[in-house]
Amino acid sequence: MADAGELFGRLAEDLAPRGARLSKMFGMPCLKDPNGKAFVGLHEGELVVRLHRDSPEHAEALAVTGAHLFDPMGGRPMKDWVCLPLAASARWLTLAEAAREQPR
Repeated sequence: MADAGELFGRLAEDLAPRGARLSKMFGMPCLKDPNGKAFVGLHEGELVVRLHRDSPEHAEALAVTGAHLFDPMGGRPMKDWVCLPLAASARWLTLAEAAREQPR
């Protein structure tokens, strides 16, 4: 199985034709839309996706085994960002595409 970095690289390649570009956010690699807004990142081996907290996609992402809200500083989770473990990598592209499509 590929590691998280390799899978994130493939994800970036898949989303590049839709205007996604590699960048950094909070020191982690991320993908930004053509307007410069981050919608997905890689943090400590997990994919982090920005999905509006009231969306069905957010609920779907949180329902994935091992998923949790992104809390990079501890104690203040970012409610619109969901971390998806490497074990759920088969879902990464679908949820990254959903994040790309949601307004920011």
